[in-house]
Amino acid sequence: MFRTAAATLALALFSLPALAADMASVSRALVFGPPAQTRVALDTIMRERRTDALPALVLGMRYSGRGALRTEYTRAFASLTGARVNDWFDAMLWQEAHPEITPHPSYRQIKLDSLRRIDPAFMRFLDGERSDPAKMTIRLEEITWGGVKVDGIPSLDNPRLIGAAEASYLVDDDLVFGIEINGDSRAYPLRIMGWHEMFNDVIGGKPVALAYCTLCGAGVLFDTTVPGFDTPLVFGSSGFLYRSNKLMFDRQTDSLWNQFTGKPVAGPLVGRGIELKTLPVAITSWAEWQRKHPDTKVLSLETGHRRDYGSGVVYNDYFGSPELMFPSLGGGRDLAQKDYVFGLRLPGGAKAYPLRVFEGGQAVNDRVGLRDVVLVGDAATRTVRAYDSGGRRFTGAGETLTDTAGMVWQVGEEGLVASNGQRLPRLPGHIAYWFGWQSFTGGQSEFYDG
Repeated sequence: MFRTAAATLALALFSLPALAADMASVSRALVFGPPAQTRVALDTIMRERRTDALPALVLGMRYSGRGALRTEYTRAFASLTGARVNDWFDAMLWQEAHPEITPHPSYRQIKLDSLRRIDPAFMRFLDGERSDPAKMTIRLEEITWGGVKVDGIPSLDNPRLIGAAEASYLVDDDLVFGIEINGDSRAYPLRIMGWHEMFNDVIGGKPVALAYCTLCGAGVLFDTTVPGFDTPLVFGSSGFLYRSNKLMFDRQTDSLWNQFTGKPVAGPLVGRGIELKTLPVAITSWAEWQRKHPDTKVLSLETGHRRDYGSGVVYNDYFGSPELMFPSLGGGRDLAQKDYVFGLRLPGGAKAYPLRVFEGGQAVNDRVGLRDVVLVGDAATRTVRAYDSGGRRFTGAGETLTDTAGMVWQVGEEGLVASNGQRLPRLPGHIAYWFGWQSFTGGQSEFYDG
């Protein structure tokens, strides 16, 4: 088979012996090389069984392994791993399952160069020592570009709020994140938050941030007051993902954080024992929230950004599909990856509750870690609230529960309140897609099977 003159020249400039002696050049060609160089690089890593080139190969599959080269990339991947994959998505899943693969030392710079070409601002998070594998808590090869640049999904910082009566844009079955702190009630509609995925605000005198990962279905409310900082941390969206979960960043240090766990994963805050405190938040319908909290404030449509905030607009196709947009292995049991669960992480343990458990609304008594808990929910609106039961057992549904001594308790945003004034505190939990919960807590989490 005859090669064209151009291909012959390329091979002469990028000869196989030179490649064999310089795996950095081989790896770079897998990601950035023209087709002729890429083919030589693929042949080289197969011939020399260079599994340390696999991370570069996977990266190349995303940006170069399409069209005519797709088959050659997947063939090389199968040759080195024994696994047959169709594309980058499949290869990423394999890579997630094989942390024993150590990238060639050149991979780090190749990965940074690929990200720099998309947005030079990405280097705020990963340049220099920030991407040193010894100083990160996640693998660099599993950090993926999410399709937007830094702040491409803009956070809402101290957003404009209006009274419930002014929120004529909302309809009864619109879902909202409902939050009450120190008697201050707020509603943040998902139809707005889906476009912004983050707000930084002060509720009831407490500085907070809600990090909403649309891809993993989780909205987590964090207390942003951190020991050692004179002012609360302020967060934004980095444009990066890790196992289909957004990596947020704090604007004070540009450290990257796992949105699900509230822990820094790269940057100067890693290794300092920092973990954001989670706070209670509920997803519920606007009608229910407004009925229970007639004095609530709610987000205004005047966000300072031009977006279509209509009902069912943002991420409509993704929410309606069983498929993931980005790779993550999480899942298992008898749940689909995008089935909703309510998750509790408490001292001594964590547990996931399938949303179907709350059909009918009856109270669920259980134990999570070191605490006895009671949960009340409504599967139709993804509404679940959890409380420390104090060792009591409860029956009932909706807004009132009764303990075994006959005491009646009101279900509130900040706790259960008994008819005699006793209180039991609410616990911080949140809704998530099953795959998201499994990806980040599966190793330590129990599963409630009823």
